[in-house]
Order: sequence, then C-alpha cells, then structure tokens
Amino acid sequence: MIKVLCVEDNDDTMFVLHRRLGRAGFDVKVATNGQDGVDWATTMKPQVIVMDLNLPKLDGTEATRRLKGQEATKHIPIIVMTSHCDDKHRTDALAAGCDAYEIKPFDFEKLVAMIKAFAERAAQP
Repeated sequence: MIKVLCVEDNDDTMFVLHRRLGRAGFDVKVATNGQDGVDWATTMKPQVIVMDLNLPKLDGTEATRRLKGQEATKHIPIIVMTSHCDDKHRTDALAAGCDAYEIKPFDFEKLVAMIKAFAERAAQP
C-alpha cells in the first residue's frame, strides 16, 4: 500500500484528500501545518507527499526546501497543490525542489495517477 502524506490546512480539502485517497487504496496521513509535515515525513517515510503552499508555522515552499535538503527525505516526491497560479509561486516551489505543481481545484484522477507514477518510479532501483 502506497503511503501518502498530505500537508494541508484547509479542513474541507484535507477531508476530501484523506477520504478519497483512502478509498482509492492509499495509506493516508495528514499534517495541518508545514512544520508537522516536515516532522511527519521524517518519521513516517511516505512514498509521496502532497503539499499545500499556504500553511501555518512553515509555508509549503520552505517545508519542501527542508525536506529536499535532508538526506532521509530528499528522495520523496512532493506534489504541490495550491490555489496560486502565478509564475512566481510556481518558480519558487520548483526551485525548492517540488516534483510537480498542480493548481486547485485539482483533478482527482490525475492526482491518483501522479501519486502512483511517483511511487512506482521511487520504488525502482
């Protein structure tokens, strides 16, 4: 079962992600702020992280930068999902190390396919 960490502070979005990804067969954990996301990823070792950018305590860009800067978590693919559709946020997130940048509202089937593809790619030697 693919372990997914969703870092999202919006209750509605978090509920939808947790419930729908769980129904799709993923083992889903959630963190509601960037610092908890970094901490959970370090201990949980998810195969994929879905990261919002607007987060309390530590924004998603900085959380991504920290995760990609740690030996234990730098290999974990990070899919940024945000309402920011401007080039600056996209450029900053990609520079921080995210592996994909998606705009909300998101296409659920596309998200599932991305998670599976990233997890499969990470599993190959």
